[in-house]
Amino acid sequence: LADLRDWSQEDPRDVAASKADLNYIGLDGSIGCLVNGAGLAMSTMDIIKLHGGAPANFLDVGGGATAHQVTQAFKIISSDNHVNAILVNIFGGIMRCDVIAKGIIAAAEQLNLKIPIVVRLQGTEVEAAKTAISESKFHILACDDLDEAAKLAVKVASIVTLAKEAAVE
Repeated sequence: LADLRDWSQEDPRDVAASKADLNYIGLDGSIGCLVNGAGLAMSTMDIIKLHGGAPANFLDVGGGATAHQVTQAFKIISSDNHVNAILVNIFGGIMRCDVIAKGIIAAAEQLNLKIPIVVRLQGTEVEAAKTAISESKFHILACDDLDEAAKLAVKVASIVTLAKEAAVE
């Protein structure tokens, strides 16, 4: 049955996610979400809605993502023209936060990302991740609290939306 799948009939982001072994569902909002675990993805989308924003996707990197998969996830999220901010919400139990941080930094560099990134990391190797992010040349907004991160992502996405509407770069 899998051999009969017609990839040409699918959204290119879905195809890219499948090839990278990521779980992705495109939505209509302006805040891209990169999380690990379906439950965390659902709660992240809910808290974005609670604070007046709208998620642009459901993207779960799973518990054993590599830095390469994180970079692929950013490629997928940033290919959506409606994404005006990206919220990364990782709880590093199995997934190490420093691996996610390396992937975020690599993605920002390789993709020359202009989309604001808000990161909330907790768990295994979180201090190493925070150090890597703060020492990077990129302005990545780090938060320790999910509520704070969601509020910030909604605000930043609103600002970018207004800037786009006013043709300000």
